[in-house]
Amino acid sequence: MPQPRIVDSHCHLDFPELSAELDAVIDRARAAGVTRMVTICTKLRNLPQVQTIAETYDGVFFAAGTHPMSVADEPMASVAELVALAEHPKMVGIGETGLDYHYTADSKDSQQESLRTHIEAARQTRLPLIIHARDADDDMARILSDEYRAGPYTCVMHCFSSGEGLAQAALELGFYLSMSGIAAFPRSGALREIFTAAPLDRILVETDAPYLAPPPHRGRRNEPAYTVHTAEVAAKAFGMTYADFAAATSKNFDRLFWKAA
Repeated sequence: MPQPRIVDSHCHLDFPELSAELDAVIDRARAAGVTRMVTICTKLRNLPQVQTIAETYDGVFFAAGTHPMSVADEPMASVAELVALAEHPKMVGIGETGLDYHYTADSKDSQQESLRTHIEAARQTRLPLIIHARDADDDMARILSDEYRAGPYTCVMHCFSSGEGLAQAALELGFYLSMSGIAAFPRSGALREIFTAAPLDRILVETDAPYLAPPPHRGRRNEPAYTVHTAEVAAKAFGMTYADFAAATSKNFDRLFWKAA
């Protein structure tokens, strides 16, 4: 019986923890049934390396933007710049962008400006916005809602680990929630309940590799092959077989990341 196919909707293949042995990382992912991956560029000056990775490997796509924790140290991206980048056939998303007040609250104004820029680029390109949110639930919900009223766009809340309120605000806008290894941790029962309360057709899975490895690899380097471990825990939480959950989340990915379908 063939291995069920699944998608890692968010990883960082250009980070040195993975790039040093990329052929082996990709091979292990494919052997595990992870046939597609989206590698995320978090600083636009790193785009050439990220783009080359996507161009080199079948089934690897990329997204580009400025991570909120880097906004203070990087040139502010423009809408025109992001829209131009989106012409690449393998660029499938805008971001990751968002708000992070945990470590970088001092740049919150610049983060909000950058977020709105990325939203407008997502609106113009019809590519999904990829959101990072940490300790900023209220501002995040407000900005996403205000901007949606100004003009619709699509979005995934990557590595979602925020509160129920932000989850509900995102779902009401038609957005998606992505499960990372955090959702597979034994003590993440409350987080899994947020996911299972959401419609199944709004759920994605990801690794955020090289970070946040799920059990049994927790505390070690993460890689796309480990999408399977998070998805197995998620399938159980949803009361589904792994194969059915993999098929459902892959269908969701195709709907949202239409350029990678």
